[in-house]
Amino acid sequence: MAKQASNGGEPAEETKPAEAAANQAPGIHVLGQYIKDLSFENPGAPNSLRPAGSNPSLDVNVNVNAKPIGENQFEVELKLDAAAKRGEDTLFVTEVVYGGLFQLRNVPQEHVHQIVLIECPRLLFPFARQILADATRQGGFPPLMIDPVDFAALYRQRAQQSAEAEAPKTA
Repeated sequence: MAKQASNGGEPAEETKPAEAAANQAPGIHVLGQYIKDLSFENPGAPNSLRPAGSNPSLDVNVNVNAKPIGENQFEVELKLDAAAKRGEDTLFVTEVVYGGLFQLRNVPQEHVHQIVLIECPRLLFPFARQILADATRQGGFPPLMIDPVDFAALYRQRAQQSAEAEAPKTA
């Protein structure tokens, strides 16, 4: 960094305008990502791998949890689970809890909750999706390619459910 003499004759730190703007711009910094839990069960193997006339039914669930772990730092967990059945027979059950450690910079407090529960899981999703696709492929099935998730809609849905649960019941 360039030094410049101040009026007292001592060198002073000079901040470049681009660096100063970047230091004050809101942002998300990914400190780390990791598999927290991974499970794949193929209870009917090898019979579940045989071709059958009907397509299996697939049930996919998405859940997001977050907790603060330090000043402006949050652990976000994205849980994806899926179960495939053909009739009453379970073909496979799989689950991944994929975590991320995030640090927020210069984010107004009123936006922190939304960023942590919308933008952070959006960053984690492609990695968790790929892990499930690999697990199902290694389990002998076609890769499970989960459709993109609208985390903003999921956030609004949860906020509405919380508001309804907290609203006083009138008779």
